[in-house]
Amino acid sequence: MDGVDLKAALIERAYTLGFDVVRVTRADLAPEIGAGLDSYLEAGSHGDMDWLAREPERRRHPNGLWPGARSVIVLGMNYGPETDPLEALAHKDRAAVAAYALGRDYHDVIKKRLKELGRWLGQASGQPLKVFVDTAPVMEKPLAQAAGIGWQGKHTNLVSRDFGSWLFLGEIFTAVELPPDAPEMDHCGSCSACQDICPTAAFPAPYRLDARRCISYLTIEHKGPIPVEFRVPMGNRIYGCDDCLAVCPWNKFASQTAELAFEPREVLTAPRLADLAVLDDAAFRAAFAGSPIKRISRDRFVRNVLIAIGNSGDGDLAAVAEGLLGDASPLVRGMAVWALSRLRPHMDGLRALRDAESDSDVLAEWALALGAIDGPAAR
Repeated sequence: MDGVDLKAALIERAYTLGFDVVRVTRADLAPEIGAGLDSYLEAGSHGDMDWLAREPERRRHPNGLWPGARSVIVLGMNYGPETDPLEALAHKDRAAVAAYALGRDYHDVIKKRLKELGRWLGQASGQPLKVFVDTAPVMEKPLAQAAGIGWQGKHTNLVSRDFGSWLFLGEIFTAVELPPDAPEMDHCGSCSACQDICPTAAFPAPYRLDARRCISYLTIEHKGPIPVEFRVPMGNRIYGCDDCLAVCPWNKFASQTAELAFEPREVLTAPRLADLAVLDDAAFRAAFAGSPIKRISRDRFVRNVLIAIGNSGDGDLAAVAEGLLGDASPLVRGMAVWALSRLRPHMDGLRALRDAESDSDVLAEWALALGAIDGPAAR
């Protein structure tokens, strides 16, 4: 087959495998993409995500990752949620989880199908290829824009005229020269809804994100105690944040996913904070096997849940926080202190509990908690 016929057959095969959109671009990226990455890293906006700063020359250009690449096939799978993710924020005794994490881990779902598509393409073309799903230094959003799938909005995420904010991406780098598609233009216009809604002001300017202020980063990537200034704005968000995605006007063209693997698992269907907080390590691993949530570990997960408990305003949940003051993890104990101080600020015995603590990080939480109760003079 020539390139045109091969591309047509590839697209048909991809749709058969469950992909919702397939486009092709040259194995190339404009120099300003690499310059933008350099500026982002120099500003420290990537926070603790050291993997972003490793070997940036491989990330700037597809040929830096694989010199043999001639075309990049960008594929998308729709994970559009059934309901508006913002609705979950009103139920303070329950957890809000980013839509992408409600079902099976998209890495596993997409990579399996990409490999099957890659085997077909390799046999049909006789040329080498490589497949990627968010696990290698691939600038997938700029490549998706270059391929015509969507554009990077002012929140830096991909926006599609057909699928709104809800697309998982995967790529096949191939040595085959395939006819490229036209790039997509920016259609954000004067809209600033995504920036305006951000609860932590994580966007210093349009098209710029400071991950260190982003709830998705804080709840997923950040390993230590979450800075105090961001805890109340987190609300009941325990894994990720969909606010900037959910308000995008282009979602009016989005549709609910037809992929069963992305349907919410039972444990994440309006989950009660009280149930999630008491998961031990074994229960956590059992509940989230095959879920992207498993990657943050039980301790960071419960850290997030305790912050949501502290923000709930529900005095009945104070007993849950109190029960975790003796947890083996200092991270969990520290957040239990904070949650308890929010729900029972005048509880007798707070100082006695503090005096029984020896971990410096947890003692720092006690100092914050008791200082908030006693006033500035006690800090």
